Amino acid sequence: MTSKPERLFGRDVEWEELAEFAGSEVSGATLGLVYGRRRQGKTLMLELLARETGGFLFAATQQTEAQNLADLGAAYAAFLGLRRPVLFATWRDALEELLRLGGERAVPVIIDEFPYLVATTPALPSYLQQTLSPLGYAKEHTRTRLILCGSALSTMAQLLGGGAPLRGRASMELVVRPFRFREAAAFWKVDHDPELAFRLHALVGGTPAYLEMCGGTGPADVGAFDRWVARRLLNPASAMFREGGLLLREEPSITDPTSYAATLAALSTGKRRRSEIAAALGRPSGAMAHLLAGLQDIGLIEQVDDALREKRSVFHIAEPVVRLHQLVTQRHEPELVAGRAGRVWEANADTVAGKIYGPHFEDLARQWCFDHADAETLGGTASTVRPTEIPCRDHRGGHELDIVVTERASFATDRITAIGEAKATLAPMGTAQLQRLEHLRGLLPSAKVGESPRLLLFSRSGFTRDLALLALKRSDVELVDLARMYTGS
Repeated sequence: MTSKPERLFGRDVEWEELAEFAGSEVSGATLGLVYGRRRQGKTLMLELLARETGGFLFAATQQTEAQNLADLGAAYAAFLGLRRPVLFATWRDALEELLRLGGERAVPVIIDEFPYLVATTPALPSYLQQTLSPLGYAKEHTRTRLILCGSALSTMAQLLGGGAPLRGRASMELVVRPFRFREAAAFWKVDHDPELAFRLHALVGGTPAYLEMCGGTGPADVGAFDRWVARRLLNPASAMFREGGLLLREEPSITDPTSYAATLAALSTGKRRRSEIAAALGRPSGAMAHLLAGLQDIGLIEQVDDALREKRSVFHIAEPVVRLHQLVTQRHEPELVAGRAGRVWEANADTVAGKIYGPHFEDLARQWCFDHADAETLGGTASTVRPTEIPCRDHRGGHELDIVVTERASFATDRITAIGEAKATLAPMGTAQLQRLEHLRGLLPSAKVGESPRLLLFSRSGFTRDLALLALKRSDVELVDLARMYTGS
């Protein structure tokens, strides 16, 4: 298998999948899809794959069918070492020739930005279906590894949808997602400082290209963070200034950006349930389905099911720069354009703390439980980690519970192994939060004697001495600070 180049940071799983697909000794041409939001590093990864394996790569552009065919012919001729470009009259001719490249060995043939080609040639997937016919030349006589790549998520996902021409033809469907929070900290070289890593991830997430768009460096330390935000994120001259709005408008499936942007605005302010979002937009709850589904399809929001109640869920912003854009950049654009970034950032400190850092810390706590916490910490294996709301007669209302860790086993009832609360406040967490969790544990419908779930307390600012001493004496209590979230289990 082809080794991953040193230049490619992370992406170990993605590279392994690509290298295995590209180097497979299986006879017959095979098809794979690679897609994800823009700026995740897909093109770099595929360019490196082509270079390491001697493969062919063609990057389509937004131009006419004839222009792309001409560019493809030039790239194809250069790959073969021909002195003159090859002239492809039709895409049928082009595909047949491309798939012949793997006649003697397994050769990756990569077409980047495939959605641009589909936009001008809608029948292209059908042409591919015919070229990859089980009894066709490509399947009978070549080992071409055709990889289609794109950033238009809806277009790429539909290529293999029910009834689509390529349904059942692909052996790989690789979705390239942003880095997880620990990977992002290492990529930005801030993993030595958990507080700095958390703040940075809460604003820019894990998209690799944002490092370069921020001038190639992150903030030096927490003391320089506010100045860095004003210079790199809230500065109209920065490439990041309009990024949160462009993510929505660059997706071709979004035909009504205004309504989708309004939905994102409602979510950013804390409206998480479908009914709350609908009320904020002045629409019936039933009219929200296509807006929420569209934002999910392009990866800007995610639906989080309730841990205890079926068919009840909430929606979260999945891309931090969108939340920053909605809460700060867009609302204060005239001031920011006037050069008042520092003043705007300071004036919105409460909004950032409550609407950005708070929800983001809860999200990372759930990720930590799923990705990094061990079975001893959780009292079992995390099959799902979700929030919920528990009704309480004593308080005549419901209590929100940030974390419910559930373990699923074959032929057995799901078991809640741990529950938790996450606080991103600047004050240390005290014994009152532990008492609250103990109360909520007693309200769980599945609570049984001898099977009490563990209690997880997540705090961005640490814990009081009383809580720390109490936790040392109890085997059912786990304290998790930022340092443990970024380095421990």
